[in-house]
Amino acid sequence: MAEKSLLDLVRNGTMDAEVAATLSAIAEEKRSFKVVAVPRFAGKTTVANAMLGFVPRSVPLHYLSGCESEIEDLRQHPDGGYLVVGEFSKGQVPTYIWGSPVRKVFETLRAGFSLSVCLHASSVEEAYAAVCRGNGVADEDAALISYMVYIERMGTDANDFWRRVAGVYEIDRVTDGVPHARLLHRWNRESDQFELLDRPQFLSMDGSVLTQRAQRLQRLVDAGRTSQADVETLRIP
Repeated sequence: MAEKSLLDLVRNGTMDAEVAATLSAIAEEKRSFKVVAVPRFAGKTTVANAMLGFVPRSVPLHYLSGCESEIEDLRQHPDGGYLVVGEFSKGQVPTYIWGSPVRKVFETLRAGFSLSVCLHASSVEEAYAAVCRGNGVADEDAALISYMVYIERMGTDANDFWRRVAGVYEIDRVTDGVPHARLLHRWNRESDQFELLDRPQFLSMDGSVLTQRAQRLQRLVDAGRTSQADVETLRIP
């Protein structure tokens, strides 16, 4: 099955076009981000990969195996690319890392890389506590992950899950493992509507540009044009 694009995720209700515009800009401007949820099958990897679909074509994507020597080699040969980590987790999956490899990733970020990672957590506070207290990462390094996307999954039938991006956060700084965050977008459960609360302060795109992008994304969705090939019409070199 082909991976879903951000346009697909707007069409199926996981997010609206305003959220998608922000997420696409985060990736386009090569900001580090993590995608967080609690249950399995919440779509963390799906959303992260959809965001990476907007990374400029000139930016390398390094899908890490979890091997520390691989991470160290990248640190010694920086190319300004993205480090793509399956998950910060103790789970017994090769691309899941915890402890020393996580700290090695943050050492490598200092060489000019960006990070895409998924994580199991129930809040922005818990997510950063897992990084800082769970893995011994310094506050200033944890703050390099300047955006967090939080997903909620509803439904109990494996064939009938539905998901919403419940929050998009911008992280100003981290103090003693606690993030100082701005909530940019949130999902209103009662109305099943997405609410725009604030605009990013760390992105070069201002609110008017993001609104224009959201409108363009919505027009593509309305026209049924949601494939990665359609994303390529928006992607910069």
